[in-house]
Amino acid sequence: MLALLLLLSGAVAALALWLWLKRDRKYQSSESVAAAYDAWTDDRLLERLWGDHVHLGHYGDPPRHHDFREAKAAFVHELVRWSGLDQLPAGSKVLDVGCGIGGSARILARDYNLDVVGISISPAQVARATDLTTQGLSCRFEVMDALDLQMADHSFDAVWSVEAGPHMPDKQRYADELLRVLKPGGLLAVADWNRRDPSDGAMTKTERRVMRQLLNQWAHPEFASIAGFQQNLETSHYSQGGISTDDWSQATLPSWIDSILEGVRRPRAVLGLGPKAVVQGLRETPTLLLMHWAFATGLMQFGVFKLKRH
Repeated sequence: MLALLLLLSGAVAALALWLWLKRDRKYQSSESVAAAYDAWTDDRLLERLWGDHVHLGHYGDPPRHHDFREAKAAFVHELVRWSGLDQLPAGSKVLDVGCGIGGSARILARDYNLDVVGISISPAQVARATDLTTQGLSCRFEVMDALDLQMADHSFDAVWSVEAGPHMPDKQRYADELLRVLKPGGLLAVADWNRRDPSDGAMTKTERRVMRQLLNQWAHPEFASIAGFQQNLETSHYSQGGISTDDWSQATLPSWIDSILEGVRRPRAVLGLGPKAVVQGLRETPTLLLMHWAFATGLMQFGVFKLKRH
């Protein structure tokens, strides 16, 4: 029996690797990012497995065991407290850049009485976010490119962006747009996947191969480092300095393995979507494992950034 289980496990692993190597989602343009997220949204696999938060979870420091979905909600509350958004008056206007299917926006609106506009480049995400948002909740969603925000200068009391930066080919333009729409006295809260800064050591041959896959599998043109994006914010002509950063790599690290284990914990969520969902889940597994390795070894870091605009 054990030999059979090992054989089946090996076959599943081999199939996952073959599917992973067969094609990638290399960044080509903003349209390629939109297409990738449209597909992820329409197949409903991530939503069925992870709930309405596509981002990582926060497990505490040191990390403690948490239900994956609870850890994702905890992440929102941790970033709110760390960045000071919990001090905003009720009704303050917040822009959620890269809103996904609206999980964070709904928490900001419901638990902190904020008026939230979420934007995504994916029409499917915006449609699904709208469908999931109950009437009476002060949040709405629009299709928009984060590098060309169709918003007036100084429009928002806070700007919030979680795990959107890796999809931006122009990190300086991204920083400029986040700050441009922020009111004087407004708050910025950003959380992102970041690469190790080159000043902390060049990548090894193995790391370069891993990095290439992390970029190509999920439509990322490039990762900024924590120091690099801090510099983007500080040198923006919309900035007056005062950027604070932190590294939440350890607090978020369990998310990668939990992302995979959710398929075991909730098998009906995958099987109920049919064979195509099973294949899709297998295809994503190697990238999730590589992400875990990269964050565990320091090739990648989870950076958080905050400022209060003067």
